[in-house]
Amino acid sequence: MEMFQAPGATADVNGAAHSRVATATSERGEVVLLRRGDDGALELRVNGVFVMDTVHTATERLLATTTLTASLAGRTPGAPVRVLIGGLGLGFTLQEVLADRRVTAAHVVEIEPAVVRWHQEGLVPDTARAFGDKRVEVSVGDVREVLARLDPSSVDVLLLDVDNGPGFLVYDDNAAVYRREFLELCREKLVAGGCLAIWSASPSAELASMLGAVFTDSQEVAIPVVFGERATTYHLFIARQHT
Repeated sequence: MEMFQAPGATADVNGAAHSRVATATSERGEVVLLRRGDDGALELRVNGVFVMDTVHTATERLLATTTLTASLAGRTPGAPVRVLIGGLGLGFTLQEVLADRRVTAAHVVEIEPAVVRWHQEGLVPDTARAFGDKRVEVSVGDVREVLARLDPSSVDVLLLDVDNGPGFLVYDDNAAVYRREFLELCREKLVAGGCLAIWSASPSAELASMLGAVFTDSQEVAIPVVFGERATTYHLFIARQHT
């Protein structure tokens, strides 16, 4: 059961005044869409944990472009390209997927119905065009369950951004996304030459090792990110199905 709180209240987050755009509570906890007082950016938080904002979007976009480049190299021109995205967030990965005109279908799976509704209601203005694209299908649910229902070899590119990575979970249940059983399911659903990519806020030797055991070709890509005066590094874990 979802519960809602009216917008307009303010909160003090990390010392800066934020206005609450929308709030929802589900069995997983509280999801909040904030507008920051200092730069006007939108920010998504889950149970008080920062997930993403509309300023630092480079790695969400690279999740799409890097994986599409790896997966579509050498593909027959005009062949269907089907992408499944686990985690809608603020929509920047979806936007980048749709920018590639070779993509014929983009299926987005988001576990929080409120996040989908906020996009549909225009609370995240950057996604208005994406949600109107005829190639887009949106499912509310757990990406593990949705993927399990798909036919084998039915996805060309699989992009997972459902959490902050295996070492910094927003939802404890998401730990299963980084385990061998689910990675083997991903491999089963990918076409020959298809790619899986997983976003993470931190390195994970365990995830890298697991991908190497499940896929014949995998790599970890470190991406420097600067937040004001603070520098950090985000990570993409990319694996390719054998051809």
